[in-house]
Amino acid sequence: MKIKNKILVMSGKGGVGKTTVAVNLAYVLAKKKFRVGLLDIDIHGPNVPKMLNLNSVQVKIQNNKIIPVLIKDNLKVMSMAFLLNSDDDAVIWRGPMKHGVIRQFVEEVEWGDLDYLIVDLPPGTGDEPLSIAQIINPITGSVIVSTPQEVALLDAMKAVTFSKKMNVPVIGVIENMAGSVFGIGGARKAAQKLNVNFIGTIGLNEKIVKSGDSGKPFVTDKQLEETKSFEEIVEKIIEHCESNHKQGGKIK
Repeated sequence: MKIKNKILVMSGKGGVGKTTVAVNLAYVLAKKKFRVGLLDIDIHGPNVPKMLNLNSVQVKIQNNKIIPVLIKDNLKVMSMAFLLNSDDDAVIWRGPMKHGVIRQFVEEVEWGDLDYLIVDLPPGTGDEPLSIAQIINPITGSVIVSTPQEVALLDAMKAVTFSKKMNVPVIGVIENMAGSVFGIGGARKAAQKLNVNFIGTIGLNEKIVKSGDSGKPFVTDKQLEETKSFEEIVEKIIEHCESNHKQGGKIK
């Protein structure tokens, strides 16, 4: 198993659209013919399957390996949700158990060779981010998702600090749900203050919400202005990853 790029999608707080970013990032990369794995390690609230219309899907075991769910020929998905008995089943675990299952999701899943492994993290800087940072080290970089309002930005700053302390390069900050409700530009200012890249804005659009609830990535709607914005964000992420390899593994 060889994984060329490992990207953490993080947020300081919940409800900012981190999973939406992770799912659509993986989908766009796969559409560009990259070999992509999407790993959902939000143990207590795994939502990736819902956003890909994979409810009630269960994984199989073959030759002592977990076989991830195949969306396309080049997009594989693994989530705690595939191991639960029902959508309302609760996982009540402490740190060591979570660390163990995350290690299984990396080492015992038949990922094959990948160009990108996109890891959807739970909000915050606790057990799961610590575990994955140790297990898949070295990591190509993190993408920090925030909404424009100050309370979200404060927590996003903590995610940036976490990345730096764990020696995970910050690829950039994405401002999600920008518009008249939450404002616009706050994440850009925070990125400048923290001396990290700002890689784009996604507007607040109810069609994105409906798309996620229906299990369809919003980037499949080419009429959405946000689709174009997001595709530009993905191009910046690809550019950073390619630059990382040319510079011997260091993203500036």
